[in-house]
Amino acid sequence: MKSALILMFCGCVLLADGPAYSEDESEVDCANAVTQHDMNVCADRDYRAADRELNEQWLATRQVLVDWDAGLEEHNKGAVKALMKAQRAWIEYRDGQCDAEGYSVWGGTMYPTIVSSCLADLTRKRTAELKDLVDGYGGN
Repeated sequence: MKSALILMFCGCVLLADGPAYSEDESEVDCANAVTQHDMNVCADRDYRAADRELNEQWLATRQVLVDWDAGLEEHNKGAVKALMKAQRAWIEYRDGQCDAEGYSVWGGTMYPTIVSSCLADLTRKRTAELKDLVDGYGGN
């Protein structure tokens, strides 16, 4: 009985982690999105693109700070540690802020668009911050 419940729970988790949109997502023309479904798909695509850009900038920024730390005496190092702390805090902020914005339309079909748009906006702002940080260290 216990194993059946565990399997049922695992199956529910797998279903919950499935794709957010149907397989026809690729057929959505984001330049002409009209239906709420299309807008949801396009907002999600926009967020995923912003997230890829953030990840690329994160790697570049982290490397600059690794190099910066490498040039310091051991007791002065800490740029990478500070960056990690800031990034973790930013992720908490981003997720909480976008959840809060999503509650303005909680239960409605606009919810995914509102949350994804918020995530994309804050992610692009963070990408710019990371780039500015690199520029401030005399990097790229």
